[in-house]
Amino acid sequence: MEVTMVPGKGPSFPEPLREEQDLERLRDPAAVVSELAYVFQAITLTRHRLAGRVPLIGFAGAPWTLMTYMIEGGSSSTMAQAKRWLYQRPKASHQLLRILTDALVPYLVGQVVAGAQALQLFESHAGHLGPLLFSKFALPYIRDVAKRVKARLQEAGLAPVPMIIFAKDGHFALEELAQAGYEVVGLDWTVAPQKARERVGKNVTLQGNLDPCALYAPEEEIGRLVRQMLDDFGPQRYIANLGHGLYPDMDPEHVGTFVDAVHRYSRVLRQN
Repeated sequence: MEVTMVPGKGPSFPEPLREEQDLERLRDPAAVVSELAYVFQAITLTRHRLAGRVPLIGFAGAPWTLMTYMIEGGSSSTMAQAKRWLYQRPKASHQLLRILTDALVPYLVGQVVAGAQALQLFESHAGHLGPLLFSKFALPYIRDVAKRVKARLQEAGLAPVPMIIFAKDGHFALEELAQAGYEVVGLDWTVAPQKARERVGKNVTLQGNLDPCALYAPEEEIGRLVRQMLDDFGPQRYIANLGHGLYPDMDPEHVGTFVDAVHRYSRVLRQN
């Protein structure tokens, strides 16, 4: 499908999916490897330029989140058109989600071949589903992506890489996500770290979860909030991060303040 990046709006699909027969105009998922070769080239170039300073994380949108864009034509506050498909066209919805999964697997494997050292799957629109729809239309494909990517890497003789699942507003499915085949579960800022740890157990790593808007705070306050976050998560099986992405008007200096505070207080935690 044609997708354009509209300034101030984000991804936009000029001709979204409207009817079941629209699925027939979708390309063969195998075309991913050739069509997105430029992504793999960019990863290799970036990996070389990083020269081992930090690990390089590859990523992709999860099937349900990609489906919402393809049907809504862009972002939406309700995802009503995409959810209408789930209720009125469940069979076609599963067909589309399978097509997307079939495209995601070689795409993510290709990123590892190109040099990505970890992979993150973003189910950004998990919260629009609720427990029942999530367990039916999102979770099976999230599991399938992890299982198939790991199998493909093994078949290719490549070392496994850590995989991260981030389902925004998917707090109702934390236990299921922790059992979905990923080494790391990302949390948004609406989840209390201690409660998340109690729910997922000790064998999965947690990532998150500072409110991105905290970066609007003065630098001293950012440092205090980081310290609180690291205390709440504890020093084991944890990756410090924001609870979602950066917004365009955020001051890069404050992002640096966040990273520096994480490094500084992490050293204190390790010494203790």
